Amino acid sequence: MTKGVIKEIISWIMVFVVAFLLAFLINRFVVFQVEVPSGSMENTIMTGDRVVTLRLSYLFSDPKRGDIVVFPFPDNEDVDYIKRIIGVPGDTIEIRKGILYINEEPYEEDYLNAPMVEEDFGPIAVPEDSYFMMGDNRNSSADARVWKNKFVTIDKIKGKAIFKYPDFSWLN
Repeated sequence: MTKGVIKEIISWIMVFVVAFLLAFLINRFVVFQVEVPSGSMENTIMTGDRVVTLRLSYLFSDPKRGDIVVFPFPDNEDVDYIKRIIGVPGDTIEIRKGILYINEEPYEEDYLNAPMVEEDFGPIAVPEDSYFMMGDNRNSSADARVWKNKFVTIDKIKGKAIFKYPDFSWLN
């Protein structure tokens, strides 16, 4: 082999190494993908949808009510959950006759796929640095209403969902 061919091979190897390292670093520190295994967030996120999550979302700001986030399940941190933030620090959350109240005011939620079955919950106060999570499919969501550990602390939030895309396995 000539010197020029060896240089060309080495340059291609370097391109692949740099591309691999960039992909690894972006996946490790910037974004990651989750596949939604259940219908707890339907119709916002469907079973089998894949969601791209930004790890840096809360680097300079706090999570907000309505954000959809990924976090380890508080009762078993080996499992990641994806839910919507309903209560932020200092809020009081209550459900009366199937209506969600935040700080004694009824909270309008246009993203729900069906009205909540009449149930009562709370009132419960959200502690500092903690968040109260619920799924959008309220009648079929194992969320903070039933968890032993009701809150997710800010340091446990892995990232904010930024967009979803469907399962394209039917193309195979």
